[in-house]
Amino acid sequence: MATSTGKSGGVKGLGLLTIILGIIFVVAGAVTVGAVSTNLAAEKITVADDASAFQGQLVDTPWEAWVQADIINHHALDASGGKTYSELDREDPVRETMMNASFLRASLFTSIVAFGVGLLVVGLGVSLLIIGLALRRVGSRLAADDVAVAGPARVAPAAAAAPVVAAPASTAPAAPAAAPATAPPAAAPVVSPEPVRREDPPA
Repeated sequence: MATSTGKSGGVKGLGLLTIILGIIFVVAGAVTVGAVSTNLAAEKITVADDASAFQGQLVDTPWEAWVQADIINHHALDASGGKTYSELDREDPVRETMMNASFLRASLFTSIVAFGVGLLVVGLGVSLLIIGLALRRVGSRLAADDVAVAGPARVAPAAAAAPVVAAPASTAPAAPAAAPATAPPAAAPVVSPEPVRREDPPA
C-alpha cells in the first residue's frame, strides 16, 4: 500500500514538473514570436503591389515575409536577365543589385525561421501542458484507487485464549472420619430419704 501511494505521488509530481516546463516553453515561444514581429515591423517593409498576396501590407508576419522575399527574387532575376549573383560578371552593375536582393531575402528568411522556432516552442509548451494535466489526473485516480482498495482499517482477531486444564484430583488418602462424640453419662437419680417415724410411748 505504501508503494502504491508513493507511485501516485510520483506521477502527480512528474505531472506538475511537466506543467511548469510547458508554461516556460509557451512563454518563451510567445516572447520570441513577439520580438521578431516587432523588429520586423520596425523596418517598415511593405509587400510589393505585384506580389501574389498581402499587397501593400506591412511585413510583420512570416507569411508576409515569405511573399515579400519571393517577389524580391522575381524582381532581381528580371533585372539580371535570369542570372543569379554568382553568374554575373564582377564588373556588371546589376551584380550589386543582386547582392542587395540576396541580403534582403536572407534577412526575411531568417525572420521566417525565427517565427517558426517560436511557434514550435509554443506548440511544444502546449503539448507539455496537456501531458502534465493528464499525468496529474492519472495520479489522482491512482490515489483514489488506493483508498478504495484499502477500505476501513481491519481489526486483528483476538488471540484465542489457552484452554484451562483442570488440575487432577489429589491422590492423597482421605483423612479418617472423626469419632462420634460420646454423650456424657446420665446423672444418678437423687433418692430423697424417707421421714423417720417416731412412735410415742403409751401413756
